[in-house]
Amino acid sequence: MGDKRTRELTAAVRAGLRARADDARAPGQQAYMKSEMPFLGVPVPQARRIARTAASTTTEAAILRAAARKLWDAAEYREERYAAMALLGLAPASADPDAVGLIVHMVRTGQWWDYTDELAHRMADLHDRFPAEAAAIVRVWSADDDLWVRRIAILSQLGRRDRVDAALLAELIEPSIADPEFFLRKAIGWALREYARVDPDWVLAYADSHPLSPLSRREALKHL
Repeated sequence: MGDKRTRELTAAVRAGLRARADDARAPGQQAYMKSEMPFLGVPVPQARRIARTAASTTTEAAILRAAARKLWDAAEYREERYAAMALLGLAPASADPDAVGLIVHMVRTGQWWDYTDELAHRMADLHDRFPAEAAAIVRVWSADDDLWVRRIAILSQLGRRDRVDAALLAELIEPSIADPEFFLRKAIGWALREYARVDPDWVLAYADSHPLSPLSRREALKHL
C-alpha cells in the first residue's frame, strides 16, 4: 500500500509540474542556475505549491520521504527536485530525524547552492525539535570533505533568530574559516549577518576576534 501511495504522489507531482510548463521561461532559468539539468519553466514557488497540493492528504512521513527520494533521484527536470525538497518541509516529514540521510544525499548529489540553501531550512527544523541530535550531526558535517555539506552545516540555523545557538555557530564556522572557497565564505557571512539581527554585539565581537575573509566580514557586518 505504501509503495502505491508513493507512486501516486510522485505521479501527481510530475503531472502538476508538466501541466504548468513554460517553454519560453525554461531556458532562462537553466542559464541563470548554470544547470546541466533542464527546466520545465515552472517558478520555484509554484513548484512548491504543486508539491503541497499533491501531498495534501498524505499523513505519513515515510510516504513523503519515499516520494521525495523518487522525485529527486529520477528527476528529468530541476523543478522535480524543488518539489522533492518541498515535500520534506511538510508535516509530518518536517523535523523528522529519519530524513537526515535523505537531506545529506540531496546535498551530495545536488552540488549547488539552490539545493543546499533550501535544505538548510530542513536542518533548522531539526535544530528546533531535536537540538542535541541536530547539533551532533552538523558538527560532523562541518568538517566534511564536500564543501556543500560544510555549507549546509554553517547555514543550518538560518531562520532561528533568537533560538540560534551562537556557540554552535562558531564551532560550525571554524573548519571553513580559512577556506578560500567562495560559497563557504559567503555562507559564513550570511549566517553571521542573520544572527546580527538578533545579537549584533556578539557578531561584532566575533568578527573582531576571528580571521574572517574580507567577503565573510563584509557580509557579516553589512547591516551593522
